[in-house]
Amino acid sequence: MKSKSTAGAAPYIVWAVIFTLVPMGLVVYFSLTDRSGTFTFASIAAIRDYLPTFGRSIGLGLLSTAICLLLGYPIAYIISRKSGLTQQTMVMLIMLPQWMNFLLRTYAWMSLLENNGFINQFLRLLGLPPATMINTPGAVVLGMVYNFLPFMILPIFSVMEKLDVRITEAAQDLGADGWAVLRRVILPLSLPGIFTGITMVFVPAVSTFVISQLLGGNKNMLIGDSIEMLFVGNATNYNIGSALSLVLMLLMLLSMTVMNRFDNSDEMGGLMV
Repeated sequence: MKSKSTAGAAPYIVWAVIFTLVPMGLVVYFSLTDRSGTFTFASIAAIRDYLPTFGRSIGLGLLSTAICLLLGYPIAYIISRKSGLTQQTMVMLIMLPQWMNFLLRTYAWMSLLENNGFINQFLRLLGLPPATMINTPGAVVLGMVYNFLPFMILPIFSVMEKLDVRITEAAQDLGADGWAVLRRVILPLSLPGIFTGITMVFVPAVSTFVISQLLGGNKNMLIGDSIEMLFVGNATNYNIGSALSLVLMLLMLLSMTVMNRFDNSDEMGGLMV
């Protein structure tokens, strides 16, 4: 039985080695060598020149994640309280934009936000001055929130949908008002979905480059843009690009570890007390 299980898992092991371990090994190799293949920490040391870009990426990623949480939590709660066709329709409306190509959705926001876009044309029709929206940090955050909001809503919804209504009814019978029920019952029980949503939004928000390129311009480049330019741009440097990628992977693993650290049953129970 054990040999059959091992044989059945062999294709997945080969796939993981070829497409996961080998690429990660190449990233580590290029990070610790120069163009001639000589071992050096020069590429790692060059990361200090990109610290402002890292800070901007983390800052905008955290802001986008916070906005997604503030918007996504009540939406997920409302959907979880519905049933039948109404709930299915609301979930479909959340997922519907994801069926469209990511790049096309971002280009659509360019058409809305650019200086001669639909929004500014509408403002001119009303006799109002046009607004500068494209190539700003706000445009980047808007693009992140629009594209990643479903990744916050769906995990929270999946947890809330499974909550036993009798728990909230019992809290109300014991004299808890609506705010107390939300704070002492619903919120603690929905924390696993919140932590999952935060991870699913923050990780792609920090590493994105298409949104920042199209909506942010050259003054709002994120770390993903720098990595992309070092691999396919005019200033190609695989070693520094790999070093930045390695640091970004470590940052993502750290954020996922922190979220998983809090997402456990013991702490859920402690928050309930």
